[in-house]
Amino acid sequence: MSWQDARWARKGTPVDEQLAVARNVALQREWYGEPLGDRVRRLVVAFDVSQAQLAEVLGLSAPMLSQLMSGRRAKIGNPAVLARMVMLERRVLTPEVASGDPTAIRAALEQIRDSRPTLGRPTGGSETLPVGERGQRWDKGLLPALAGFAPAELVAAARLLDAEFPALAELLRRAAAAASETGQSAE
Repeated sequence: MSWQDARWARKGTPVDEQLAVARNVALQREWYGEPLGDRVRRLVVAFDVSQAQLAEVLGLSAPMLSQLMSGRRAKIGNPAVLARMVMLERRVLTPEVASGDPTAIRAALEQIRDSRPTLGRPTGGSETLPVGERGQRWDKGLLPALAGFAPAELVAAARLLDAEFPALAELLRRAAAAASETGQSAE
């Protein structure tokens, strides 16, 4: 067997690689709600950084991030990396970052890069793991504030945001559920 034949035998055929990538992307969709490439590309655009810079903030090597984005790898192995990604997605929604303020963007990236995030257990029937920075709990401030709105309005807003902003849509659904449980509605 020649060295070229040995290389193909070891590596597999291009079709095998395409099937593996398709399987990995499907697993990412199942595990993370959408392919990681889509999530990462939105962060690269929102924070106006390169993939290599984003990888540093997340705590990954640039090649590993590239493999996750392309589907050559399916899973983020380090829970802190996933937590930082979620934290970045949340920061995109803050007025300072959303407005494109370079100082706010730089500060957000530095804070998240230097963070020591934790993952907690779901509370109150939630399906998602709460992510916190130094003990911060989003459930305690943001959800009660949103729960003051009519549940129907929150659900309608979630439907509008589903395709482009699934994490924000889920937050609105959780707030609608909390408002329904307490019987609150906006007048």
